[in-house]
Amino acid sequence: MRQTWRWFGPHDSVSLRDMLQAGVEGVVSALHHVPTGAIWTPQEIAQRQSEIAQLPSGAPSGLAWEVVESLPVSEDIKRQDGDWRAHIAAYTRSLENIARTGIKVVCYNFMPVLDWTRTDLHWPRPDGATCMRFDLVAFAAFDLFILQRPGARDDCPAEIADLATARFALMDEGARAALARNVVFGLPGAAQQVTLSDVRQHLAAYDAIPAQRLRAHFIDFLSEVVPVTERLGLRLCCHPDDPPFDLIGLPRIMSCEQDFTTITTEVDSPANGITLCTGSLGARSDVDLAGMMERLGPKVHFLHLRNVKREGTRWPGSFYESRHLEGDVDMVAVMDAALREEARRKAEGRADCSIPMRPDHGQDILDDLSRAAQPGYPAIGRLKGLAELRGILTALSHPTIRAPSTQFWP
Repeated sequence: MRQTWRWFGPHDSVSLRDMLQAGVEGVVSALHHVPTGAIWTPQEIAQRQSEIAQLPSGAPSGLAWEVVESLPVSEDIKRQDGDWRAHIAAYTRSLENIARTGIKVVCYNFMPVLDWTRTDLHWPRPDGATCMRFDLVAFAAFDLFILQRPGARDDCPAEIADLATARFALMDEGARAALARNVVFGLPGAAQQVTLSDVRQHLAAYDAIPAQRLRAHFIDFLSEVVPVTERLGLRLCCHPDDPPFDLIGLPRIMSCEQDFTTITTEVDSPANGITLCTGSLGARSDVDLAGMMERLGPKVHFLHLRNVKREGTRWPGSFYESRHLEGDVDMVAVMDAALREEARRKAEGRADCSIPMRPDHGQDILDDLSRAAQPGYPAIGRLKGLAELRGILTALSHPTIRAPSTQFWP
């Protein structure tokens, strides 16, 4: 597995030097400043490549931009309205420009409105660390009493609504404002000021788009861009919904193994693949992640390795982002399945036999607590996660563990 690290650009508080000290092999990045629907120009791409390749001192970093995460799909494309045709044309032009640089993997998602959703960005743990958390009751309180979404009461189980009512009554104005900020942080553009009115406007645009129609729009999008991607020698890989269930009345269509099977079957191409995110899918108790890696392995182009701890048995339910080896995801089994897939690819002569992976998210620990990095992307917490994952990888790859007779393993 190719060990990579997500970097948000020169303003990221986690530096290139930090990445080098973590021992990463490649960089995952994106042009977050380019508006969604606009073309990623060769000049902008080259600028980011240069920023990654050179340390502030002018010395070469030895690192390269290897995975794009994310080339965003516009809401117009998802809804098939407004400038969606022009946005698809811009998307394919961006893919062409990316391909010319030698980058091979492009991660994206097809989540309406919210890229990800948490109620706590820095939830304190008993040891003093902090992590991101999704609290179902707090989210219901946001939906019912802060957003005041029409239909929210009908979507909310009575037991959760009662708990949310009691929770909201105990919140002061500061706590309510913090909850609203945390929820909308996953809205693209939330680095700027996003109002509740903006959120309501986004939601209203999806009123007439059920899951079946959104899936049809997704297939239409793939039918247009995948042939271009295949011609360019790129590998597209869709990220699962985060969390993997419907929220605030929005449909989610990439939340389980069957969703990924449908999409990769409907548009069957080596260029149309999966970002297997163990944290997003791990929030569900009914997803067999190791089995999914085994069954859909040929389509997995990128691995996000993080862990979550589900709170209780309710589904959908609350969860928090645990240490990489301490949650409900069997990380050893997932990585073992990924290594078997790599061996199969090597035996088949595939050029992409090494799957890029990155330690996804991490708890804020030690100096992370004062660094104020992007939520979920601390320096030391991710370094710890990478070290743990690297330990699994080293152990599973050792000849005393991989006996010569093991199938698909030399």
